[in-house]
Amino acid sequence: MLDHLIKGATVVDGTGAPAYRADVGIRGGRIAVVARPGGVREESSSVEDATGLVLAPGFVDPHTHYDAQLFWDPYATPSLNHGVTTVAGGNCGFTLAPLHPDRPEDADYTRRMMSKVEGMSLVALEEGASWTWHSFGEYLDALEGRIAVNAGFMVGHCALRRYVMGPDAVGGQPTGRQLAEMLALFHEAMDAGAWGFSTTQSSTHSDGDGRPVASRHAGPDELLALSRAVGEHEGTQIEAIVAGCLDRFSDAEIDLLVELSAAAGRPLNWNVLTIDAAVPDRVPRQLTASERARKAGGRIVALTMPILTPMNMSLGTFCALNLIPGWGEVLGLPVDERIARLRDPAVRAEMLRRAGSEEAGVFRRLTDFGRYVIGDTYSTANEGLTGRVVRDIAAERGQEPFTCLVEICANDRLRTVLWPMPTDNDPDSWALRAETWQHEDVLLGGSDAGAHLDRMCGAPYTTRFLGDCLRGRKLVGLEQAVKMLTDDPARLFGLRERGQIQEGWHADLVLFDPERIDAGKATLVHDLPGDSPRLDSKALGVTAVWVNGVEAIRADRVTGATPGTVLRSGRDTRTVSTR
Repeated sequence: MLDHLIKGATVVDGTGAPAYRADVGIRGGRIAVVARPGGVREESSSVEDATGLVLAPGFVDPHTHYDAQLFWDPYATPSLNHGVTTVAGGNCGFTLAPLHPDRPEDADYTRRMMSKVEGMSLVALEEGASWTWHSFGEYLDALEGRIAVNAGFMVGHCALRRYVMGPDAVGGQPTGRQLAEMLALFHEAMDAGAWGFSTTQSSTHSDGDGRPVASRHAGPDELLALSRAVGEHEGTQIEAIVAGCLDRFSDAEIDLLVELSAAAGRPLNWNVLTIDAAVPDRVPRQLTASERARKAGGRIVALTMPILTPMNMSLGTFCALNLIPGWGEVLGLPVDERIARLRDPAVRAEMLRRAGSEEAGVFRRLTDFGRYVIGDTYSTANEGLTGRVVRDIAAERGQEPFTCLVEICANDRLRTVLWPMPTDNDPDSWALRAETWQHEDVLLGGSDAGAHLDRMCGAPYTTRFLGDCLRGRKLVGLEQAVKMLTDDPARLFGLRERGQIQEGWHADLVLFDPERIDAGKATLVHDLPGDSPRLDSKALGVTAVWVNGVEAIRADRVTGATPGTVLRSGRDTRTVSTR
């Protein structure tokens, strides 16, 4: 007997093949049968009519930071609501394990680092997870059997360094013995099922003390030794971030990424390729790394987002504005001193000069302050400004836009929520995106779901992209769009029997209404441990989501089931060789 039968659905199977109508039966967590409508004779415990609805494989998000959130939110919301059934975590060199058993202070250091570098609530990190693990395998075991999504995790370079070197991980170099210990610890993690190695060399990544995170101090020999270790295990990968990911790679960065992938004989993915027609040389430069990697026996894959992710800013809390060269020095001051400095015309002029300079790179996109929209305000002086564009307010007041924005924020003691409007929402940029998506080494992803919780909400990129493909710009057909969200990332990670609708494969499925599929507006909610805030977005048009054959979402609500599994390298992933 079947567990569930979905009748008359329009099946988009993830391969890119034309859609077709079929009945799909689920049994024992697998797709038991795919047959013409009315062709299933086997009885089923439950049946639903899916006429007019699309049935697709569960979406695979290749870049998340759900490492902590899964402990207090096993449903990985809102990703699961938006059809994501498999998430890749442990990215950017940051993981919650391993932790040294003799140094309980390492857990506190890790929490503060994750709070700073990935924008996670410190209170939620402290109260929402048990922190009872030490080895990476114990961390994976702590999640096993209690999550609603499938989740695989890289090992973060920072955690490896901290475990072996202690506080010397920041600023120090490992001895030969320490490097050997680091490699042994890494092999142990991959034996336990880690997906591979993640690292960051990005200048934007600092720990809770404001110092460069541990992996930024690693030299090429250390990075190459860890990459070679990746190649000794089945079904493994590399994920790496360098400063040039934000704008353009340097020659040295390309050399490094190529060497890491070639040394491992495994794909390396990086995050995130920003596509903007106003900077036409960026995409060719960034994809030079992919071309050179293939010649050297490696493969480098760029992740890029198919939507413009809403992101709020503030002059009062750490956000992307702090990463503009020279701005962190001002925005890191105590509030009263910060306001005084921001009100100084000379300080503002220098900030604007630095923001518009070549060194600001991709952050130049954030500096058209006249295009900002005012969000929540907190003072009587700012009543009626919510939802208004700064340029209009500045014109009424006879002020320059940045001066106007500063005054508005100062009235709220810098608590004002600011929404920058994207500068790359033009037809030429969208045409360039559609062209770039066709490249064999470009993959959709980079949501950062689970991180930067009160600043951005990238998790709904799946439904928003499909809505745009079906009823918006229509840059990609439905079948190809689904493939880009399912089979393409599944094949990059070597996922076994996931990413397609095929008999015998795992029943990770999404049923949605093609007339309604979309994502709602990002709104701030307070549902994290300690009543901490995060941005959330409702899924529109998603009828149901199944993970391993069990219904996990129905009409945008979690069912309470936790059918997900911790995906372990080798067992659940096969090797994707570059040679």
